[in-house]
Amino acid sequence: MASCGRTKVLFVCLGNSCRSPMAEAIAAHMASDVMEASSAGLAALGHVESMTKVTLAKNGYPTDGLRSKPLRLEDLEEAHIAINMTGRSGILIPREPSKVEDWDVEDLYGSDSETHQRVFRDIERRVTRLVDNMRESKAKECVAVHFRNRGSGQP
Repeated sequence: MASCGRTKVLFVCLGNSCRSPMAEAIAAHMASDVMEASSAGLAALGHVESMTKVTLAKNGYPTDGLRSKPLRLEDLEEAHIAINMTGRSGILIPREPSKVEDWDVEDLYGSDSETHQRVFRDIERRVTRLVDNMRESKAKECVAVHFRNRGSGQP
């Protein structure tokens, strides 16, 4: 993780049309203090599904700037954490495999509003847990850095 700065988190699903943009929007809204969220797809569809945008808006999350993008190797390498939402464990193989976290999230492409809402709640719960853990870790890291610098005469 990025010490005392924002952690780059990349959410990846298949089409970057439903699950990963949903996670990106939730994370960007609730955790911009600790996280730089982005998303991509293994085979990006080129658009975010309208039901995804409707579900996010209905739950108070902005959708401005959400777009479907293909996964690029450099995005994967630059991320501090990559969240694999493809349903295919081991498909993301960066130089540091330890930075990949697999989330088993139902694929909701083409689903109805009830399914979108159910999956939204699942993703929101997972992102909230990730953010809470990140804030706790960052607080500890930043306190340690502060005391190390203080002992060395640095601000």
